[in-house]
Amino acid sequence: MSLKIRYLKSRPVGKVTFRLPGEAAPEAARVHLVGEFNGWDAEATPMERLRDGSYKAMLDLETGRAYRYRYLIDGRTWENDWDAHRYAPSSFAGVEDSVVEV
Repeated sequence: MSLKIRYLKSRPVGKVTFRLPGEAAPEAARVHLVGEFNGWDAEATPMERLRDGSYKAMLDLETGRAYRYRYLIDGRTWENDWDAHRYAPSSFAGVEDSVVEV
């Protein structure tokens, strides 16, 4: 599973680990995590490339909310999370966003 949440006892936050499998972006030079949590800023959250070819980013997100997001590969190709909790229609026709519920 590429989406993991670890809840903190000290505050209402979930440490969310987002992971894009390497086969989703085998030739990528860079991948960014883009979503409601960073104002859909395409440069705000770069993902770290791991030895196995996958990409990973961790964020602290407020609990009790659902967040829409997607992965941006090389600044031009959008990819959904294969393990998202659910998908929701985007404001772009025919496109769905990944959703994580924290």
